[in-house]
Amino acid sequence: MLIVDILAAAGEAAPQNKFGFVEAVQAGGFISYATVIIMGVMSFGSFYILFTKWFEQGKIMRQYREVRSSFWRAPTLREGVTKMEKNTAWRQIVEDGIAAEDQHSKMTDALEGHEWLHGSLARSEASINARLAGGLPFLATVGATAPFIGLFGTVVGIYRALIAIGLAGSASIDKVAGPVGESLIMTALGLIVAVPAVLAYNYLQSRNKRIAELLTGFSTDVLANITSKGVVKPSVPAAPAKVAPKPAAAPAKPGSTPAKS
Repeated sequence: MLIVDILAAAGEAAPQNKFGFVEAVQAGGFISYATVIIMGVMSFGSFYILFTKWFEQGKIMRQYREVRSSFWRAPTLREGVTKMEKNTAWRQIVEDGIAAEDQHSKMTDALEGHEWLHGSLARSEASINARLAGGLPFLATVGATAPFIGLFGTVVGIYRALIAIGLAGSASIDKVAGPVGESLIMTALGLIVAVPAVLAYNYLQSRNKRIAELLTGFSTDVLANITSKGVVKPSVPAAPAKVAPKPAAAPAKPGSTPAKS
């Protein structure tokens, strides 16, 4: 019991930290709570978009490698499209190209028919790129506005510090430490939220540009194949040769002598 009493007395005698994060937010009132909540929503949304878009882009790139190695081995586009995964960007381009080819024969002007076919594939690419760009404006908005939201909390904290100085009549550290600490915390939160959002935006945007290049190349190959009636195809990597397994050696008979070389 003596030890417990000593520890309790020491805990009561130890100075309590009144300038922590929670204390600063509580002292800031509604403005601080609103700023922290907005920052939390922005941060959660940024990381959610980052990971979902990253997985989506990785899936499209993986599908492209599969399409590049197997799709063009089919005799025709109609046969090759049946072997592709459903609801993929690459299958959408092929299906839109086939649909445009069916409408192409109904046009009397060959030049207009070619423009219709080219425009249909370009429209298909644009729709895929628009879906890939979904969510990126949110990252850009977070990266641009989060520092200013934090700055707003900073201005309010400085204002509260000046009010405390005016009421106390002196700029003692115990009067201004809380509001100033609160203002610095809001500035830090704005930067913590904005920097990952900007990095995620630039990273995803660069991957989208790479996918757009792949879509354009694949669409051009599809257009050339359709207009050439299946004659023009991109070069396909050779399929790996199958190595025939070596026949197993016959077991030696008991008592037999192995042949000398």
